[in-house]
Amino acid sequence: MQNLPIGIQDFSKIRKEGYLYVDKTPLIHQLASQGGYYFLSRPRRFGKSLLVSTMKELFSGNRELFKGLWIEERWDWEKTNPVIHIPFASLDYKVNGLYVELQKYIQAVAHSHGISLQDDSLKNQFEELLRKLAQAKGQVALLIDEYDKPIIDYLGKEIAQAQENQQILKNFYSVIKDSDPWLRMVFITGVSKFSRVSIFSDLNNLNDITMSPRHSTLLGYTQEELEHFFAGHLRNFSEETGMSGEEALAKIKNWYNGYSWDGRNFVYNPFSILLLFYNGAFSNYWFKTATPTFLIDLIKEKQYYDFEGMEVGESFFEAFQISADIPVGTLLFQTGYLTIKKYDPESELYTLAYPNREVKKSMLEYLLGAFAKLEPGFGNKPVQDARRALQTEDFELLKDTLNRILYNLPHQLYEDKERVYHLLIHIFFDYIGIDIHSEVNTARGRADVLVELDDKVYAIEFKIDQSAEEALKQIKERGYLDKYRSSGKKLIALGINFSTEKREVDEFAVEVVSSV
Repeated sequence: MQNLPIGIQDFSKIRKEGYLYVDKTPLIHQLASQGGYYFLSRPRRFGKSLLVSTMKELFSGNRELFKGLWIEERWDWEKTNPVIHIPFASLDYKVNGLYVELQKYIQAVAHSHGISLQDDSLKNQFEELLRKLAQAKGQVALLIDEYDKPIIDYLGKEIAQAQENQQILKNFYSVIKDSDPWLRMVFITGVSKFSRVSIFSDLNNLNDITMSPRHSTLLGYTQEELEHFFAGHLRNFSEETGMSGEEALAKIKNWYNGYSWDGRNFVYNPFSILLLFYNGAFSNYWFKTATPTFLIDLIKEKQYYDFEGMEVGESFFEAFQISADIPVGTLLFQTGYLTIKKYDPESELYTLAYPNREVKKSMLEYLLGAFAKLEPGFGNKPVQDARRALQTEDFELLKDTLNRILYNLPHQLYEDKERVYHLLIHIFFDYIGIDIHSEVNTARGRADVLVELDDKVYAIEFKIDQSAEEALKQIKERGYLDKYRSSGKKLIALGINFSTEKREVDEFAVEVVSSV
């Protein structure tokens, strides 16, 4: 078996040292052979840098690196192009400032090609480099990786620095439009999709392929690629874990598959897959690489919590301005915490949800910690207690468990008491891993929570400073469990009252509506 290229983003290193490479060259050929101006947004750790590195070697004509790959016999290796590759993650702009770092990089590229730059400003030097390089060696392949990193690194508390870097980049990228005669191809990658007014005001010929079905599997591993290129690793993993091949594939799919940008083609997170096979164990590998503190703070501020099954129109995905009031849902999608699960062409609606178990479990744990002041990892014990309580109908244990969570609620969050209680309970039940439906519409009203287990269904209604009996009465009168009467499952109505004075659950009322 080939070694796994964990953390390696250099195509040359992967090929020369015999690391496993999932052959994406058929899709790369579609783009590179026709040239043009492209923009592709994908979450972190999804292979953007490796893709750009592969294109760099392709345009440079390094045929030996592509030996045995699909593209080897289909590319004109006699025709090469000079490459300008700008990897923003490698620029030390946090120390020296973005303008200075970009100027140093442009001057270094010019020097490597034997070009002397006469202009003083960054913008003019960039234009001069493109022009002189093309005149000397042919049209340039301009590859810009993580174009937005100098902005997203400062989103949140340092929005002024983000906006300053935005202006520098806007001025820098404005050169591209008027340099068309000197360019063979422009390929720009990033995580976020800021509005063209903010960044690419003059680049109106930029083709955004982020949600294009034709390019939807350019990054990430498809099911077929996983089973083909990782066949040996899959066998080893199956043997090490004692699972059958079919069981292993099903569990891997549940944990790491599910990302989609068109609602039809789904891919695995490459970083998590590589670490899964290296360690031989399931874990939240991708999520651990960067705690989404800024996102969690935004969610907490807006008091959003239920992202599963969101239906949105196309404008939801539009780029946004760089400001303090960034739309949370759009940012969650662009950064990979939400993905497209379905697209209905008739209604033109996209259905969003967490991509997979890894992302959902990790995000709910962080949300639970954010709202209930629990450290990451400390939510697992009450979650297990609550799961056992629901399965065994031990309502005293459930009451005690809920109160353990509620006691951690910061007092200042009690201004909108009902929303905060409901928000926290929803996150908690969802984290349990049960099929939970919050605020479900029925013909006669809206149920707070419906929890479905293998052998029973709970309708749970919350009241604040009222009575559990009143909550129970509402469940029965409005028929929240009616649609489950033919399910063959035990139907249980559960009324819960919260006391704001005691800051705890003070009453439970339970009634079996229908037993098996």
